[in-house]
Amino acid sequence: MMKTIKRISAFSIIGLVLLFLSSCDDDSELFTVSAPNAPVLADLQITQIELDAANTGNPAIALNWSESDYGQPAAVNYSVQFSMDEAFTSPVTATSVTGRNDITLSVGEINSAAGNAGLNPFEWATLYTRVVASLGTQQSKAINSNTLQFEVYPYFNYVFNDYYLVGNGTAPGWNNNDNNPPLFRDADNPNLYYYTGFFTKGGGDFNDGRFKVLETRGLWQPQWGVTDNEGEDEIKTGGEIAGNPGTQSNDPGRFGVPSEGYYEFTINFSTKTYTMTPFNASGATMFSGMSIQGSSVSTTAMTPLSFDGHIWYAAGIRLTPGEVSFLTDTGATWGAAISFSGVATAGGSAIPVIVEDDYDVWFNTLTGRYILIPLNL
Repeated sequence: MMKTIKRISAFSIIGLVLLFLSSCDDDSELFTVSAPNAPVLADLQITQIELDAANTGNPAIALNWSESDYGQPAAVNYSVQFSMDEAFTSPVTATSVTGRNDITLSVGEINSAAGNAGLNPFEWATLYTRVVASLGTQQSKAINSNTLQFEVYPYFNYVFNDYYLVGNGTAPGWNNNDNNPPLFRDADNPNLYYYTGFFTKGGGDFNDGRFKVLETRGLWQPQWGVTDNEGEDEIKTGGEIAGNPGTQSNDPGRFGVPSEGYYEFTINFSTKTYTMTPFNASGATMFSGMSIQGSSVSTTAMTPLSFDGHIWYAAGIRLTPGEVSFLTDTGATWGAAISFSGVATAGGSAIPVIVEDDYDVWFNTLTGRYILIPLNL
């Protein structure tokens, strides 16, 4: 017993000595910073800039500023911000740099900043800019520079993604460039898409009634499907999605329907999920004619998909700034006061067209959903 006590006491003494020596050797210092001085943006060499959509990579403006001093030899972050008002009520960060005090922004970058800040395309407006200095990944000790302003004439920035169906359960079959029907984008959530219509089951075996989603007609990638590998992709009513190259390097499995009929397919690219539910189309009107009309276009007949007479389209038609609506063979007009995509109603407001271009226009009479896809923006 005495030997055990002596052994423990010896270990305790050694530990105390090591702790004392460790304390004596600790000469670390607390990192402190002083109140920083604000960066100062140098005056711009321009007062107006007309942004050219044909040369988006060209330099637009060069910004340089004096460095902020935080009293320590630390790399300072600088965020370049833009706003439509001098108070920077809703600032937009165009880019950030570390350890530098200059940046050159391209035509495309300034146009995106102007659009995100809320400036309208094809109108002269004032754009405000400043630099915000900070430290570390948490942007601590942030301090704003002075504010500069200049007049800018933005071009239109089409910020949406468009998606198309392909597969033997859909109208084009496995042809990736055969007037593939688009998904209809939600007006409030640009990451949520719908397609309500007829899906065929073909021969009815495991590989029939299948489809995937493409981002560009004529290209197999990027493509979206289910997380299961092809051949192991059991038909389900919902689940997670996978994409090549969105989530993986190989092609995903296929969506599918268990039997021929009408379904509503939804896909959410934010949550990476989908649903596939039967849709009752028994009481829906099958129109025999449909046109697009309005101040943006001469009245033009639309064509129904032979695969599904509830889906109408007009391919590659020129629309000018103004408005359009859909005219049925019964004389009813359908529309909604939302540009590009939305849900039209009978007698609803005309659809605004805010930029001239060639468009593919699609209208679904089952749901009233429409989408106007510019082909050159």
